[in-house]
Amino acid sequence: MLKKILIANRGEIARRIIRTARKMGLATVAVYSDADAKALHVRDADEAVHIGASPATESYLVIDKIIAAAKKTGADAIHPGYGFLSENADLPEACAKAGITFIGPRAEAMRALGGKAAAKEIAIKAGVPVVPGYQGRAQDLSILTKEATRIGYPVMIKAVAGGGGRGMRLVEAEAQLSELLDSARREAQSAFGNPDVLIEKVVVAPRHIEVQVFGDTHGNVVHLFERDCTLQRRNQKVIEEAPAPGMSEALREKMCAAAVKLAKSVNYEGAGTVEFLVEGGKLTADAPWYFIEMNTRLQVEHPVTEEITGLDLVEWQIRVAAGQKLPLAQSAIKMKGHAIEVRLCAEDPAKGFMPSIGRIEVFEPDELKPDTRLETGVQAGDSVSPYYDSMIAKVIEHGVDRPSAIQQLARQLDNFPVAGVKTNVGFLVNLLRHADVNVGRMDTGLIAREMTTLVDQRVSTALLSRALKAAAYNAAHRAGRLSNGDEPSSDPWAMNDAFQLGGAVNRPMSVVVDGETQTVGVRWVGHSDEAPSHPVVVHPGLSGIDIDEDDFEPRSVTVGSDGTVYAFERGRQIVISKPVYDPLAIEDAGDGTAIRAPITGRVAKVFVVPGAIVAKGDHIAVVEAMKMEHVLSATAAGTIDKVPVSEGTQVVLGALIASLTVA
Repeated sequence: MLKKILIANRGEIARRIIRTARKMGLATVAVYSDADAKALHVRDADEAVHIGASPATESYLVIDKIIAAAKKTGADAIHPGYGFLSENADLPEACAKAGITFIGPRAEAMRALGGKAAAKEIAIKAGVPVVPGYQGRAQDLSILTKEATRIGYPVMIKAVAGGGGRGMRLVEAEAQLSELLDSARREAQSAFGNPDVLIEKVVVAPRHIEVQVFGDTHGNVVHLFERDCTLQRRNQKVIEEAPAPGMSEALREKMCAAAVKLAKSVNYEGAGTVEFLVEGGKLTADAPWYFIEMNTRLQVEHPVTEEITGLDLVEWQIRVAAGQKLPLAQSAIKMKGHAIEVRLCAEDPAKGFMPSIGRIEVFEPDELKPDTRLETGVQAGDSVSPYYDSMIAKVIEHGVDRPSAIQQLARQLDNFPVAGVKTNVGFLVNLLRHADVNVGRMDTGLIAREMTTLVDQRVSTALLSRALKAAAYNAAHRAGRLSNGDEPSSDPWAMNDAFQLGGAVNRPMSVVVDGETQTVGVRWVGHSDEAPSHPVVVHPGLSGIDIDEDDFEPRSVTVGSDGTVYAFERGRQIVISKPVYDPLAIEDAGDGTAIRAPITGRVAKVFVVPGAIVAKGDHIAVVEAMKMEHVLSATAAGTIDKVPVSEGTQVVLGALIASLTVA
């Protein structure tokens, strides 16, 4: 058996691997970048090694640094987790040269199945149906244009070297191909170090089904049933569940058998996931289905398979890497109940799911019930950086059946406060309670079709009232009018709030409610020897109705370290802060129009130079952050005055990318 494992990853998956290793009595080594110096996975491990600067290209993606860290600490094995180097065949080869065990498939199998193009060729030879497309080596625009025309639009561009929705673009017509191809290649190069792509037919109304397979060094391969990953946004999974709702036994048998056959064809070892599309949205015995790719690693959504089988897949990975046989034969692997997982991300659904960067003020996993599974790499007080994926947690629920699992998970998210950064919790709750999702009537386009309903973040009048009341109390404390608890100050001359003699104190309060500056009226009333004063708040958005309430519920409203008020309700939140002076707004009020970075990140592409004439909607630049590209466009026709950035420049939120003089 192995003795010490280095985890070449970060966040929740690093902690997940550490947990199993510790259960097995194995020592662990964490690696970390500058941004992760105080991360939970660093504290969880027995040892930790710093491997470089915050960008993954200078730390987590540098194989030499990973191998050096393993040698330095005496680790005899490396687990890659998922993402980063997990599907890079150079890592297992480097491990072999260094005499270190790689916890994953052999480099040969990884190269054969890890690349989408090569995997399709293997599947074709194995008799597994594949999506029609082009996976050739020729990558010039003329060839790809010709092949896309042959296949027939719409087509999907896919990076050959990785998954997770990176390097994928939907092309509706030939006029879009060149631009979307460039974008897909940039993202693929950034995420996987390989810009090559393939082109596939777009399958109509598909369900996305994947089969978990496992192989050992003794020639055994088994499957652990299927997962349904249909609920996706921009080709990235949002909710995963097992087993797939509505799956016929006949189709399950065919797909699982095909997955095992594919893995056996390359003598696969370790954990892998074979992914399929089923056309038409129903999983009937006669539904058309196609192989699309194989992920030669552990998946983000592996917990749902663990929950229905009762197995520890990381333990299986470690045992297989140590040369042991698979713990169970196919006939002994059973499934029980239903499991569902959501990916909780730092992003703002109301703004096109823009990644949210900053300090996590509130994060209270203790509010979840004990048997709800939480996988996370953060805690309150940590910061979400622009360098890595926006996912900050996974919440998993297991129930006796699908309806109970969905209901339990939605209730847990209702009462799981997360604030400081914007999150998709409310969006997830809306999705879990969507009528079509509840009956299993789904395809990969559901989220896009229902986006308006799903991103609805409106909160009740009662919650708004409690939040405004908390903001009034907080403002009064900070101004010095309330000295101890809710008692008014005994020294009116020390108060910095326009104190007035006689009667109730009336004054306006300027607040920013979910990014919108508003003015509300506050009247302090009720002070006597028996009762402290309290605020009556009048909000103009509620037709001037007095919305004074009884004391707000302590758990529903929280005041952050900077005085910002966060209020929670059914997975949704409202944020109330004080206005701040914005010098950017003043600067942008001149004759030119400033085009600024929407997020802290790296300038991946600049399309213009000073003096260029642009039309409204023309692309100005691309800013990349948290593995996503954000395209900046001209807001009006005009002439570019200056471009103070270049490709590769790191920029902060609000940084000037270009200035435009309107025509």
